[in-house]
Amino acid sequence: RFCFEAFIFVSHIKKKTTTKTLVWGCLILEETSFMEQEGVTLEELKKKMADFAKERDWDQFHSPRNLLLALVGEVGELSEIFQWKGEVPRGLPGWEDEEKQHLGEELSDVLLYLVRLSDICGVDLGKAALRKMELNAIKYPVKLCKGSSKKQTQFNGDSGDTADKDQGH
Repeated sequence: RFCFEAFIFVSHIKKKTTTKTLVWGCLILEETSFMEQEGVTLEELKKKMADFAKERDWDQFHSPRNLLLALVGEVGELSEIFQWKGEVPRGLPGWEDEEKQHLGEELSDVLLYLVRLSDICGVDLGKAALRKMELNAIKYPVKLCKGSSKKQTQFNGDSGDTADKDQGH
């Protein structure tokens, strides 16, 4: 199992301690500036993760297949947080801080693996996401789908025989 979780775990611990170094498992991670940033771009994440993997000689394990399987595993862990809770309102009212923090960690794991997978596959994830949003805007015009959760094929009269059947939302 890859250890991108270390980024998130260390980031949380650093805010609650005054130490400069944290021992986590067999890794010793030094406090660095990326933990202090207010925001981060996909490009910065991509570079930091590439550096993280290279320093540990993990590139050999980061094949598209392995990263995809790790991503699916993390999505499963994310799903477990919501399992048996029923519908959860925005903002997660009533959730404890620890639950929200755990959610953030699992969301981060999913993001980190997704960014790493896109990098290994040579896909500019930001550009791909913007392109997909443009395609979805065409596929789901406001005048036809506003306030509706219907599939594209249900609101525009298509027979549904297109290859791309995702809902895009």
